Amino acid sequence: MRILTDIPDEDIEKLDALAAREKRSRAAAIRDAVRLYLVQNSGNKEWIARGAGYWKGREDIGDAIEYQRSMREDRTPYDDL
Repeated sequence: MRILTDIPDEDIEKLDALAAREKRSRAAAIRDAVRLYLVQNSGNKEWIARGAGYWKGREDIGDAIEYQRSMREDRTPYDDL
């Protein structure tokens, strides 16, 4: 279905630049934006249930808490601030 809508020139310029970078049409970028908007505002949180436990059982990842601690080793502890 075709629609007519007013979009500010500044937004069109940004949209065109993004579409060109991704080698897509402006229309494809707009369709994706509308689809994303509808998903984010649908109130349906089914994606959370689908993703729950996705990494469960993976042995190559290791312990998530240990990973977080290793990433934060170089930070100053809150007690020292």
